[in-house]
Amino acid sequence: MTRLRVDQADITTLAIDAIVNAANEALLPGGGVDGAIHDAAGPELLRACLQIAELRPGVRCPAGQARITPGFGLPVRFVIHTVAPVWRGGKHGEADVLASCYRSAFALAGQHGVRTLAFPALGCGAFGYPLRSAARIAVHEARTALATLPHLEAVRLVAIESDVEDELRRALQADAG
Repeated sequence: MTRLRVDQADITTLAIDAIVNAANEALLPGGGVDGAIHDAAGPELLRACLQIAELRPGVRCPAGQARITPGFGLPVRFVIHTVAPVWRGGKHGEADVLASCYRSAFALAGQHGVRTLAFPALGCGAFGYPLRSAARIAVHEARTALATLPHLEAVRLVAIESDVEDELRRALQADAG
């Protein structure tokens, strides 16, 4: 079994331990992957998100951090919510914050016994993170986690669109060589 792989799939249909949600700071349903995950999980997911304490008005999960909830109507035990940085040209620490999203999600996965985990292309939708750079960060952080976290068996980088899948595959091949 390949421990790190790229798939073109609907992340809401994966029967694994946990999926990662490309969330917003309020942990309220949004568009894209976030909206699809909330729709598939059912209203219990929103109720669970609303139970997470606000750190300041409208912020339950700051960019670069992660929170965990049950999967409810999804075929997973957990949803790990993380907030990518909004792309502002790359000179405002965006790469560090995006890498922190992955590290925070992997840390929560470890705390909850998650052995199989799937990520969407964090930050590449409405937050505008350039796909090529985001794909490299995703692959690097996933490889690092697989090398250092003994509980982790497999990580899937999942794309719904073929162009995102292609870029993730290029990053995976470049990192292997």
